[in-house]
Order: sequence, then structure tokens, then C-alpha cells
Amino acid sequence: MDITALLSQEFGTQRAIVERVVGLIDEGNTIPFIARYRKEMTGAMDDQKLREMSERLEYLRGLQKRREAIEHAIEEQGKLDDGLRRKLADALTLSELEDLYRPYKQKRRTRAMIAKEKGVEPLAVALFAQRRGDDPQRLAQAYVNQELGVDSVETALALARDIIAEQISDSAQIRASLRALIRRIGVLTSHAAKEEESVYQPYYDYKEPVMRVAGHRVLALNRGEREGFLKVAVEVDEAQAMQTICRAVINPPSACCEVVREAAKDAWQRLIEPSLEREIRTELTDRANEGAIRVFGQNLQQLLMQPPIRGRVTLGVDPGFRTGCKLAVVDGNGKVLETGVGHFTIPGQTRAKEEAKALILSMVRRHGVTAIAIGNGTASRESEQFIASLLPDMPAGVQYTMVSEAGASVYSASKLAAKEFPDYDVSLRSAVSIARRMQDPLAELVKIDPKAIGVGQYQHDLKQAELESTLAGVVESCVSSVGVDVETASPQLLEHVAGIGPALAQNIVAYREENGITSRAQLKKVPKLGPKAFEQCAGFLRVHGTNPLDATAVHPESYPAAKALLAVLGLDEKALARGGIKGIAQRVEQLGLANLAKQLNVGEMTLQDIVAELEKPGRDPREALPPPVLRTDVLDIADLKPGMELTGTVRNVIDFGAFGDIGVHQDGLVHISRMADRFIRHPSEVVSVGDVVKVWVVEVDEKRKRIALTMVKDRK
Repeated sequence: MDITALLSQEFGTQRAIVERVVGLIDEGNTIPFIARYRKEMTGAMDDQKLREMSERLEYLRGLQKRREAIEHAIEEQGKLDDGLRRKLADALTLSELEDLYRPYKQKRRTRAMIAKEKGVEPLAVALFAQRRGDDPQRLAQAYVNQELGVDSVETALALARDIIAEQISDSAQIRASLRALIRRIGVLTSHAAKEEESVYQPYYDYKEPVMRVAGHRVLALNRGEREGFLKVAVEVDEAQAMQTICRAVINPPSACCEVVREAAKDAWQRLIEPSLEREIRTELTDRANEGAIRVFGQNLQQLLMQPPIRGRVTLGVDPGFRTGCKLAVVDGNGKVLETGVGHFTIPGQTRAKEEAKALILSMVRRHGVTAIAIGNGTASRESEQFIASLLPDMPAGVQYTMVSEAGASVYSASKLAAKEFPDYDVSLRSAVSIARRMQDPLAELVKIDPKAIGVGQYQHDLKQAELESTLAGVVESCVSSVGVDVETASPQLLEHVAGIGPALAQNIVAYREENGITSRAQLKKVPKLGPKAFEQCAGFLRVHGTNPLDATAVHPESYPAAKALLAVLGLDEKALARGGIKGIAQRVEQLGLANLAKQLNVGEMTLQDIVAELEKPGRDPREALPPPVLRTDVLDIADLKPGMELTGTVRNVIDFGAFGDIGVHQDGLVHISRMADRFIRHPSEVVSVGDVVKVWVVEVDEKRKRIALTMVKDRK
């Protein structure tokens, strides 16, 4: 198998580019580094496509290893001929390989093996040949043997059918045809396993064609079956299945045909159907896993890349009842200025609420708070109402927002802050985390296990190794895209930079605390940060020191070209230090990009990236996105009426719609059918996590706390 040629065909990419990408991966280069600093070699392939190619490369190499192992196993049996070798070489999937290997694989003791031990294999061969003039009864008579337990003609024929059935079941061609048939006309069904109410009631009498079933329904069925509420099956018309088998094995006219037909039916019912049902369900689950993981990754990326609200002194509120609400004020850089506790969520307690009011207003005025972040967890509704009631008494311009805690996410982050704040309890650290998360979502969210963030669907049912790999790649991509300030970054943020892991991140922080870091070159002195790691990470780390280029995304390997460009333009690095060189792109264009690239001995795409960085050093791609919604009022679910127009923020995108925060402490659902006035295959075609959208209320169920929304006016 020519893996390079296959990748070139599948990805629609020139073979030479694929060879270079494979070479870069094999050399140990990270995907962000390849995508950002090796554009000439990859044809400017983006990191998503590079990851897909890397994953496909790994799969095909695994497939090749399995192919070699199978060839070796069959060859040891002395049964590998040129025809089988060619079939193995042409197989492009693991299922094709395993189908070809099935007849040669060591099996547990089967009915066919027992039949062969009784000496009837020649009878099975003769019957399967279906020669004209052969009489099954007469052929079987010769194999009646009391000593071997073949006491009659009927027994001999039954044993022969077992051998034929296994031979039919082991046919790679027949299995491939039946697999295709099930994919085309099979039906996924489920029924109630027990008569009691559950969230799985929509699936108590359910059926849907295999070829059309949505991934989220597959995952729901799997969970319902696992929890004992559902019985799930894949059904296919037996007549069509038998027709497929008989077309391959029946050779009329012969009296032996009926024996082979009976063996074929046994092969289907006893051997093939149960096996292929498991395969198809695994296939559906794998596809659903892949789709859910892809959606999870997209949501996580959009969440991490939400615009920061920099420079605003922020009050973080971790809501609570019995122990009160923990309060923490942090400055524009996330430094804690003051902490406290306010009791204002329990009804009554007028004196406690007055004290909390005085405390919060004094904190706001004393530190110049302009933004308030409230955790969207226990007692958050009461906290939101109380904070909103104080806004008229606060300085003009103070706004608040709800920050989703997503289960254990804020708690997880607060545990990581234990070293920074050893004297704070968990809730107080959570208040700090909430405030910082609003200021810079990426820097704070990378401290949390991505699975705890709560975007996506059925994350706990997915293949955890694949999920973790995908999410790690997403975080690495986001961190590398934004860049990291070495002087202030947490070890949790640093470990997601390309080429840096947890141990090296700790080494960087330890070195920074002891020596300070004033240049990228100084990073080479960090213990265990060798040349390869430096090459991979340097361009993504920002150092605000004596060299202005260290604070940009220009890689140190391109510093000579950047300095030479400045010299050609009659500029020096001081111009860069003053906040960028406006108009440099136009000047380069006038001189000719291709000519300059040749003169500076760099690629044209690399030169374009250098110019962009010189024009706007250390630019943050998140700043081009719309800022999050901050509020000054509060709504209740009881205030909502059908037809009401609202502004919402998308919190989660799933296969069948999107959930949005509309300011009532209960996310509303926009079903996929209400997202656009045209057909869409997936909600991600229309919205992303963090998007600010206009919606209209369709229906409100206060008792069940469900809100149906539409993004298409007058769409019910």
C-alpha cells in the first residue's frame, strides 16, 4: 500500500506536499509549528487539515502493520498464495482485512470443527460442488459411521451443513455484500426493556433506517440500553439477505442445491447476522463518536477563543446559600485586590443583606470595579437578582454577566489555584477563577479538564482516549494561535504551548521565578528545554524585553530576515517597539513581495507573516470577534411570553440545535429546524459557541424549566 499516494488522493493534495508533511511529522514537529512556520513546505495547509492528515497517517500505518501480521500468520500456515496476497494488499479498511483473515484465524471449537473430526468434510465438499446427478442421500450414505457418532444419513447431512455454513460465513465477498445490504436497507430499532417512565420513552417504540440515523440518537440508544431501559437491534429483511447469499453459493440445477440453501440459511441466522449486527452497531457508534468529538472540539475551540475583557477591574461572585456568597475583586491583570463574603441569597435576613450591600458597594467604589462575573451555579439566580438591584447605586458603566460553571469546571480550576491562594477556601478561589475567566477565558479555562467544561454532548459516553487527544489538540491550537506571555503565564497555560509539556512548563516557571526572563534566547537556559523544544515553542511565546521581535509571532529563525527587511525599508527595531509599523504592507507591496522574499532568502508566505507581525506586533485573533454580552437588567422565566424578542449568547452547540443564555438563568433551546430559513445539516453551519444572536420565544414550560426559541421570526 502506497500510503503517500493514498493520502494525496484522499486530501486532494500534491504528492510532494504530502511527502513533506509526513517528513515533518516524523521529525517530531508539532502541528501548530508546522502550520505556522512551515507554510512553504505544506502549501499553507491549516492546522485542522494537518491534524486530520496526521490521524489518517497513523491509521494507515496501523493498518499496514496489521496487514503484515496477517500475511505472516497465513504464510506460517502455508496458505498464502499470490491471489490472497493481492487481496490483502488491496484492502483499505480493517474490516476488509479481517474478513480475508477470518478463514485462517484460530477459532474456538466450532460445530464445523466437530463435523470435520467426524470425517464428513469430503461430503461437505461434494455437496457444495452441486454437481448434476449427485444425490445427497446417496453421497451421505458413505459417511455413516457408528464409531464416529455419525449414526444416520440425516446426521451426516447435518454435519456437512455445519461445515458449509461456516465456509459461507467465512467468505469475505459474501460478508462484504451483506454488510453493504444492511447499510443500505437495515433498520435500527429499539423497544422498552421495562415498563417505567424514563428520559428514554421516545425510544420505547422506535425505528429508523441505518443509513439515516443521527449520531446523537445512536448515543442515546446506547446509553438507554446500557442503563437497562431499552432493547436495541439492527434488523434487515431476511429474504433479501438470503437472496444475496444464494446468488453467491447456489449453482442449479442439482439435487444438492437444497442442502446448500439450508446451510446458507443457518449461516445467516446463526453466524453472519449476529456478527454483522455487532459490526454495524459498532460502526454506527464509531461514527457517532467521531461526530460528537468533532462537535465537542468545535465548541471548545469557540469557547476558548471568546474575546477577553481586558483592563476591567472585576468582581467575581461565587453564589452560595448557607455559607454565603464568596466575593473577590481582581485588577485588570487578574491580581487579587480584596476578598469577602456576603449573605444575600436566603429570603428574609434584612440585616445580612444590608451588610452585603454595603460591602459590595464599598468594594466596587474602592477599586473602581466596572464588571461583575457571577457563577452560574447554586444560588446564582438569587445572586443575579441581588447584584442587579445594586446597579443603580453603583458608578455608571458597571455591568454584569453570568459565567457558566459547567459542573465541576470552576471547582477544578479553584483546586489548581490552591498553591497561589493557600489560605482561601474552595469557594473563594472559585470567585477569583470566575472573575479571571471573564477577563481572559483561554488563560483560565486551560486549567480545567476539557471534559469538565460542559460543551458538546454525551462526552462521558465517548471514547475517552480519542476525546482527550482531540481536545488536547484543540487547546494546543488555541493557545498557539493567541500566544503566551512568558512573564505571567501559569504553568497550566504554558504546558499547552507547542513543544512544551507539564514538566517543562514547571521548569519554565521555576526558572522565571528565580532568574526572570527578558528574552526568548534566555529560554534555552531553562533545564531540559533543548534545541528541538525551543524550535517548536519559541514563536508562540511572547517576551517583553530588550528585543521587540521577542514580543511578536516572528520565529527566532526569521529574525535575520525581519531585521534585513527593516533595513531595506530604512527602519529600525525601535519603530516596532512603539506599537507597530503602520503602512509597512503597502511599502512591501510597492517593492514587490516576490523580489523582497528572494532578496531576504525567505519564502513569500513567511515574509507575509513577518510583515503582518511588524505592522501589528503580538496581535490577538480574538480581538476581531464580537465581545460577550454584559447586562444591566435581569429577567425571570415567568417574564417570558411567546413572540418576545431577546438577545442571547450561544452556550452549547449540539447535533439537534443550540442552547443559549437569554438572561433568565435557564438556557433556551433553538432546535435545528428553527435556526434558519433554509435546510441545514448541522447547527454549526449557523452558530458557534459565544455567538450573540437575536431570538424569539416560541414556548415556555416553567414547571420543567424548558424554553423553546427560534432564530427565524414567526417560525413556530
